[in-house]
Amino acid sequence: MTSPYDVERLRSDFPALADGTAYFDGPGGSQAPRQVAEAIAGALTAGLSNRDRGTASGRRADDIVLAAREAAGDLVGADPRGVIFGRSMTALTYELSRALAKHWRPGDEVVVTSLDHDANIRPWAQAASTAGARVRWAEMDPHTAELPTDAVTAQLTRRTRLVAVTGASNLLGTRPDVAAIARAAHGFGALVYVDGVHLTPHASVDLAALGADFFAASPYKFLGPHLGLVAADPTLLESLRPDKLLASGDDVPERFELGTLPYELLAGTTAAIDFLAGLVPDPSPDPQPGTASRRERLLASMTALEVYEASLRERLEAGLRPCPGVTIYSNAARRAPTTLFTVAGTPPREVAGRLAERDINAPAHSFYAIEASRRLRLGDGGGVRAGIAPYTSSDDVDRLVAAVAELVN
Repeated sequence: MTSPYDVERLRSDFPALADGTAYFDGPGGSQAPRQVAEAIAGALTAGLSNRDRGTASGRRADDIVLAAREAAGDLVGADPRGVIFGRSMTALTYELSRALAKHWRPGDEVVVTSLDHDANIRPWAQAASTAGARVRWAEMDPHTAELPTDAVTAQLTRRTRLVAVTGASNLLGTRPDVAAIARAAHGFGALVYVDGVHLTPHASVDLAALGADFFAASPYKFLGPHLGLVAADPTLLESLRPDKLLASGDDVPERFELGTLPYELLAGTTAAIDFLAGLVPDPSPDPQPGTASRRERLLASMTALEVYEASLRERLEAGLRPCPGVTIYSNAARRAPTTLFTVAGTPPREVAGRLAERDINAPAHSFYAIEASRRLRLGDGGGVRAGIAPYTSSDDVDRLVAAVAELVN
């Protein structure tokens, strides 16, 4: 059976690929298709004003915002009225941590994990310190790169107010059982904040199935522009009172959006989500072609993408494992298409530099997953990370494997 995923067709939409570089740095920021650039340029050149319904330019800005909320809601299975946009996932998480901590009291507890990006650790730890709350740590297994569910549930008590957990590790790809963690957390009356930045580009997402009370993502990781978003139940957001200007609106989600939104970037976000919805042919039945909703098209596309990317990851790791001196740290049973490795005797940044000389972008760092990197005994320097993206080809993978093999021989 022929796969519906046609990577060569998709690659033709990415101008950056014309330079011949094999881009494995998607976990830090993906390349963008021309449709995203065109949407951004179109918004900037069509005439924009601050949002209102009284002028054409104001209506245009308002329509862009509403369309982006609808698109993001379709992407993660959320109510668009609960989609918040901001400068970055980190900035939004800080804002929400401060708003939530207003309800915490001395002796309350928050649970964080050593698998997470620091943006889903430090805001909560710092907010807890301000409130006099306690931070409890759920530890990853450095040998398997797994975050066992019971490592998190063992930290839950009646004083737990929030559990912060990643949907997929940006360093290792590990995908914890978020749904099981959320069920346990909710049993103790705690909220669950999921860092979905590395999960969203690689798998279909459904907030209800995950049990996430808050779900954070970054459009620039899923082929879009640089900004962040958080999705939550609008009713939950109504219960929070963030610090804001006196004159700014108090409606949800606007009360969480400080200042004027970047309308052009929101237009680019909608274009990126529409592009993802078209990764594979429309799944509508033959008698009614074109009737599938964007959500349905996204589910079909992301399911096919997950299969495609997993096959490339397996190809990559099958090529790297026999290389002398190469150690692969990404070993979880369920993970995003991300491989962290080192080469014995060669510092990770030197490996990355020598790959870059061959036009292969596979950077080296801890990538802000500092705690995980330390648990792996890699220190703050981390390892070399190779991330598969929707535009990655088998030729890209073979180039990376061949380049690493040359380095170790």
